[in-house]
Amino acid sequence: MKPKSWFHLYKLLVRMSIKSRMQYKFNFILSSVLAAVIQIAEFLMIAIVLNKFGAIQGWSLYEIGYLFAVISLSKTLYRTFADEVHHLEKYLISGELDQLLTRPMPLLLALMPQNFRIMLGEVLQGGFILCWSLGGMIHAGQVGWNAVAETLWIIFTGAVILFSIGLATSTLGFWTTRTSELQNITEDAARTAAQYPLTLYPKWMSSLLLFVIPVGFVNYVPSLYILRGELGAWVLAATGGVALVCLAASLRFWQFGVTKYQSTGS
Repeated sequence: MKPKSWFHLYKLLVRMSIKSRMQYKFNFILSSVLAAVIQIAEFLMIAIVLNKFGAIQGWSLYEIGYLFAVISLSKTLYRTFADEVHHLEKYLISGELDQLLTRPMPLLLALMPQNFRIMLGEVLQGGFILCWSLGGMIHAGQVGWNAVAETLWIIFTGAVILFSIGLATSTLGFWTTRTSELQNITEDAARTAAQYPLTLYPKWMSSLLLFVIPVGFVNYVPSLYILRGELGAWVLAATGGVALVCLAASLRFWQFGVTKYQSTGS
């Protein structure tokens, strides 16, 4: 099949997945509201601490909110379109991956639309905090309106980086089968750490979050330019370059990992 046919089939699978989920509208609305409330409550805990003790190493509440919102929205974008990449383990254990291998399209493209998620709650939560933090900094004159377009760019590149990290981690499952414990480190813990300025951490840890698990390029590094005018506009291009390198490397690793897949059998 041609790539055009692959993407047509991909869109069809997404549409079918959405239709299936919307059969339970109340469950969708309730889960969206709860997701938004939980995420906002998490940020409120940070806000309470900052309100009492002031800035963290010179980073204001608005700036911390910006870091929090950008990585949250990047994660939401990644998990909306490729959530099942994160859950590859269940396909490896159950043997469901064999069914996807029979489809007339690349395995990754067949996997991504499975159980397609509409993460409305996370979008509302991240969008609210981003608008609040950017609005506060624009009102204070710290940033201009150009920061809005720049922020949309780094949310996109951040989603590509997080997807690449998630894909590389899941690919290890072709050898180990189980990946959930590793995902706790490479995805969950690393992303949580990146909600704060990397200057808070020891040198070895900040280097880890920049060059080994590059979540620092999702929000922290570009924010140095967008919010503080440091480094230079080249940072935005460099962030895009990091995203492309991560994506290319993870896709190549995925292709290699697929060749090592062994079915669970009957």
